[in-house]
Amino acid sequence: MDLRNARGDDAEAMRQIYNVEVVGSAVTFDLVPRTVDEQRAWMAAHDGAYPAIVAVEEATVLGFASLSPYRPRPAYATTVEDSVYVAAACRGMGVGKALVTEVVRLAASHGFHSVVARIAGHHEVSIALHRSCGFELVGVEREVGRKFGRWLDVAVMQQLLGPP
Repeated sequence: MDLRNARGDDAEAMRQIYNVEVVGSAVTFDLVPRTVDEQRAWMAAHDGAYPAIVAVEEATVLGFASLSPYRPRPAYATTVEDSVYVAAACRGMGVGKALVTEVVRLAASHGFHSVVARIAGHHEVSIALHRSCGFELVGVEREVGRKFGRWLDVAVMQQLLGPP
């Protein structure tokens, strides 16, 4: 498995991995599947200090992760939020851990001080993954989302990277 920055030709595979979660789970709060053009626009916004990376084996995208600005106000500039999605057939193979480890490394290399993960509160696998990568649970936002007729909590996890 190799990790690299996402490229334009990864858009369809990334979109497929993501859309499975949009339509079949509450791990993302998106309600409408992305089109290829929307995926490309998302990828264009994840460049430079806020990269999107993919885990690939041969020509197959196994999963992807990204960094995003945490909040738009200037005082939050040294904090980023991570996201990670792994193809269903590739779970339990270390793909998620490799992706999270790499985006944390990238965050540190770009001078960020803190990485926050906001995880659907019931998603124990993602919580355990982040914990294994050095994140700590810092809070739970109660019933902040609604999907599939259910109220959803968000677990907030954080890793401090050191001085900016």
